Amino acid sequence: MSVKYHVKRGDDVVVIAGSQKGKSGKVIEILPAKDRVRVEGIAMLKRHMKKSEANPAGAIVEREGSVHVSNLQKKAVFDASKKRAAKA
Repeated sequence: MSVKYHVKRGDDVVVIAGSQKGKSGKVIEILPAKDRVRVEGIAMLKRHMKKSEANPAGAIVEREGSVHVSNLQKKAVFDASKKRAAKA
């Protein structure tokens, strides 16, 4: 069963709730099993990579975590909202 969300891959979105509130970015991936979305530059996590042939020294890599889809709003809708218009 597929689920339909108000955002899709490639959309510009703004985080409207949570610790990342106010930040914006582009949707990279949608995770329908958990109702979450990966957004470029939002909720960054550090992952420790084990030593390997490709990376002999190992590394600490930063990558995007996920944000619940309910905490996101399309940037166009966010900019056009009454709250934005009242402050400007």
